[in-house]
Amino acid sequence: MDPISKFLVSYKIPIGAWGKAFFTFLTDNFNTVLRAFSNGLNFLLDGMVDGLLLLPPVLLIALIALLAYVLQRSKGLALAVFIGLLFILNQNLWKQTVETLVLVVAAAAASMAIGVPLGIWAAHKPKVYRIMLPVLDLMQTLPTFVYLIPVLTLFGLGNAPGLIVTIIFVIPTSVRLT
Repeated sequence: MDPISKFLVSYKIPIGAWGKAFFTFLTDNFNTVLRAFSNGLNFLLDGMVDGLLLLPPVLLIALIALLAYVLQRSKGLALAVFIGLLFILNQNLWKQTVETLVLVVAAAAASMAIGVPLGIWAAHKPKVYRIMLPVLDLMQTLPTFVYLIPVLTLFGLGNAPGLIVTIIFVIPTSVRLT
């Protein structure tokens, strides 16, 4: 190995130790706030799920199929949605489907609420977009589990960490398409 390479590898930058210290600091000092935020998100998400589960499943299926028809003006699509959701109900997967639907809709709404203003800002300020671009690339190319673990550490278990990670993954799309 040449002398320059030897010098460069002789001292390792302690990134792991810094990261551990940073997350220890966050969990020690902000655990109450982060868990309260997580509990609030879980309460909202669980409330939406429980509210949708109060409706008779066939009524909710009909409403979703009607929404599909209104949005796309396609009887075939509405019928396919109706039959597909009836199949999900038949397979006894209705509760899990409603939970997934609530998470996806909440993540999409939050991502749009954050991403569209950022996209407008970036469109009007090219410098801002140049700064945002590598961050957006990183948010989309990093495997989800890489930032799921720190989010789980900070926010605990439940639907809230999944929602936060999904929002992180989807925001770049809404920023770029604005």
